[in-house]
Amino acid sequence: MPVALVTGSARANSIAAGIVPRLRADGWTVVTSDLTDADVVCDLSDPDAPARLIAEVAAAHGPVAAMVLSHAHDVETGVLDTTAESFDRHVAVNARASLLLIAAFAGQVPASGGAIVALTSDHTTGNLPYGASKGALDRIVISAARELGPRGISANVLNPGPIDTGWITEDFHRELVPMHPLGRLGTPRDIAAYVSFLVSDEGRWVSGQLLHADGGFSARY
Repeated sequence: MPVALVTGSARANSIAAGIVPRLRADGWTVVTSDLTDADVVCDLSDPDAPARLIAEVAAAHGPVAAMVLSHAHDVETGVLDTTAESFDRHVAVNARASLLLIAAFAGQVPASGGAIVALTSDHTTGNLPYGASKGALDRIVISAARELGPRGISANVLNPGPIDTGWITEDFHRELVPMHPLGRLGTPRDIAAYVSFLVSDEGRWVSGQLLHADGGFSARY
């Protein structure tokens, strides 16, 4: 079975936790990574960790053919209260680690090629270091699509909009639902279906895109 790596999978109600069973049902051997409670425990703030992670997974299971980047560091601060240390950690985990993971992935991808999907966000105001690092992630992945396409690798950024993974209060939920044309918030299962397509052989023709799978939430802009 082809091998897929899903990062940021530790929380039981996370988007990544919804993606894992869908990919397994599709026939992938799925390996998870996170700071805790994962197949491979890995601190992606360490610049050496991404290459080690890819090497460990490939050694144990064979070349990684799909990689879903769902890890994130997120501490909500704005322009006036973001420290240099906090900003650097957001960039290290959300952007730098993703770049290094993509490079390591490309170095061992099967001859048949592979697929990269990275989860992103529009959230910036009041959440500056997170949003800025996700903006950098977007550009890294789109650049990878151009550079790695000749190796048979597709790369896309996926913005799921607000998914209720336990962080949305009841009041905020009531505020968000009317913003969705389909009348509900998205679920990890919704995003898993989209990722399933993007990493499939049929879905790999889609590449170099920043895609919204948010039930029409972004159409309000």
